Amino acid sequence: MNPNLVGALTSLAANSAVPAMPGFPSLQLSLGNANSPEQTAVVLKILALLTILSLAPSLLIMLTSFVRIVIVLSFLRQAIGTQVLPPNQLIVGLSLFLTFFVMAPVWKSVHEQALMPYLDEKISGKEAIGVAEGSLRQFMFKQTRDKDLGLFVKLAKVPAPGKRADVPTYLLVPAFMISELKTAFQIGFMIYIPFLVLDMVVASILMAMGMMMLPPVIISLPFKLILFVLVDGWQLIIGSLVRSFG
Repeated sequence: MNPNLVGALTSLAANSAVPAMPGFPSLQLSLGNANSPEQTAVVLKILALLTILSLAPSLLIMLTSFVRIVIVLSFLRQAIGTQVLPPNQLIVGLSLFLTFFVMAPVWKSVHEQALMPYLDEKISGKEAIGVAEGSLRQFMFKQTRDKDLGLFVKLAKVPAPGKRADVPTYLLVPAFMISELKTAFQIGFMIYIPFLVLDMVVASILMAMGMMMLPPVIISLPFKLILFVLVDGWQLIIGSLVRSFG
C-alpha cells in the first residue's frame, strides 16, 4: 500500500474523531485541621442549618396553630360519623394551609424584621434569631393560658417571672401546646352537641317503631350530612377556627 495513502487516511481519522467530553466537576470532602476559626464557624453553621431543617416538621406542630386546627377537623369527622371521609391526607393538607393563613402575619413580621435585615447585613445572625423568636413568642403568649404557663413554672422550680420577657421559651412552648389542646377539645365538644342530639332523636324514633336491631348511626348519617351542608358547616367551622386565634 502506498505510504502516502496510509498517512492521509490516518490524518483524516484523527481529524474526524469524536471530541473528548468535558470532565465533570469533582467534589471533595476532607477532614483535617482548620487553618482559621472562620472555617470551623462555617461548618458549625451548616450543621445548625441541617439540624433546623430536620426539626422543621416538629417546629411547625409545636410553634404554630396546626395542633388546634387538625384536632378540631378530626373531631368534626368523628362527630359526623364518616370514619374515613375526609381522608387523613386531606385533613392534614387543609390544616397546613389554614396554618399558613393564620400564621401569615407572624411570618411577615419575621421576614421584614429578621430575615431581610440579616440578608442585607444590617443585623447579625444571633440578632435575627432573637427577633424571629420574639415574633413567635408574641403569638404563643396570646394563645397560652396563665394557668398552663404557671404549671410549667412550678414544675421547673424557677422563680416566678415578673414579665413575659422573663419567661424562658422552653417553658412557653409546652404551655402553649397544652393550651392549644384544651381549646381544641372545647371546640370539639361544641361540634359534637348538634350531631349527638340528632343521633338521640333518630335512636328514639327507631325504638318507638320497634326497630331496635337497626343501628341508629346508619339512619342518622344522611341527615347529618344534609344538615351540615344546609347550614354551610365548612364555612362555619373554618371561620370559627380562624377567628378563635383572634
